[in-house]
Amino acid sequence: MDGGGTVTLFLCGDVMLGRGVDQILAHPGDPELREEYVRDARAYVRLAESAGGPVPAPVPPEWPWGEALRVLEEAAPDARIVNLETALTRGGAFAPGKAVHYRMHPANLPALTVARPDVCVLANNHVLDFGRAGLAETLGTLAGAGLRTAGAGRDAAEAYAPAVVPLGGGGRLLVFALGTRSSGIPAGWAATAGRSGVAYVAEPTPAAAEAVVRRVRRAGRPGDIVVVSVHWGSNWGYRVPAEQVRFAHALVDGGVDVVHGHSSHHPRPLEVYRDRLVLYGCGDFVDDYEGITGYEEYRDDLRLAHLVTVAAGTGPDAGPGTGRDSGRDAGRLRALRMVPLRVRRMRLEQASGEDRAWLRATLDRVSAGVRVLLAADGALTVAWDGGRTGQREG
Repeated sequence: MDGGGTVTLFLCGDVMLGRGVDQILAHPGDPELREEYVRDARAYVRLAESAGGPVPAPVPPEWPWGEALRVLEEAAPDARIVNLETALTRGGAFAPGKAVHYRMHPANLPALTVARPDVCVLANNHVLDFGRAGLAETLGTLAGAGLRTAGAGRDAAEAYAPAVVPLGGGGRLLVFALGTRSSGIPAGWAATAGRSGVAYVAEPTPAAAEAVVRRVRRAGRPGDIVVVSVHWGSNWGYRVPAEQVRFAHALVDGGVDVVHGHSSHHPRPLEVYRDRLVLYGCGDFVDDYEGITGYEEYRDDLRLAHLVTVAAGTGPDAGPGTGRDSGRDAGRLRALRMVPLRVRRMRLEQASGEDRAWLRATLDRVSAGVRVLLAADGALTVAWDGGRTGQREG
């Protein structure tokens, strides 16, 4: 937290360190896959090399993040939140009924810790790819490294509880996470009182939003910054379903400061609603999709590092549950910077000027109520009117 009373968060979309990425690291796990066309994870390395050139495996742990690490060092965010969409397990019990499975050998954990995440979101459709035993190993591996998690746990109480990150000046960041059926999470993965699993929401209904708001109000205290991270929606396309818009708005109306959406393989619309940021889809960040064809129009080779600056939790009326019309300032969006990157040889590199311009124009076109601008340093910024702007319901 800086002296001017703001907090900066780093948010990104899916961090998928399994499959091909795992195979180029120092301790690759079993490469077996059970996909329809691919039976060996090393095939994804060959695809990436056919598109971008040789990958010097084994690579050091910082390799997949590439230039993103420089961006993080320069921005020095107060907290870093990633959606970790990979089981960390040696296990071989493939979850039935899944077309794709992701796992990274736990010995490759430095490929995650090198980015120093403060919260790993686990409410997604790959964290149980190797069953509840794989989830237990994932949770144990992350806890052993001192990494906070949200969205999955040994029971419902743990899965639905927020990750709590201390901030400067005595403030706190609360990160709640949940995943919906639309992202491909099987209903049987839901955590219960007596069973491990994910924080699951079948549909983003008003009742589901109210349940999230109740948890926010029970856990929150004045001055907290609250993020709700949601894994939802399809892989491709820019349309945001009306129920997702209403769900996001209900969260903000109930005391949430940032809605961190992910699941799509490319960035989706963003909005500023009541001076709070809603990211409907952050896109992939680290994965092994390079060289896969079929959706080139969406430019999924381009990635965004989101740097979200909000007002710090100061003042007696700041905090969840105080209402949106009470003058609450904590969590109010002050600035959004998005740094474009491009994947090549399974490593994030700087995006070209042409790529940055394409991303700016695309996000500006699909996002209602905001203007997406290109800054002099090549980052994308957002301007809004400071009122009750919102995304058009699709």
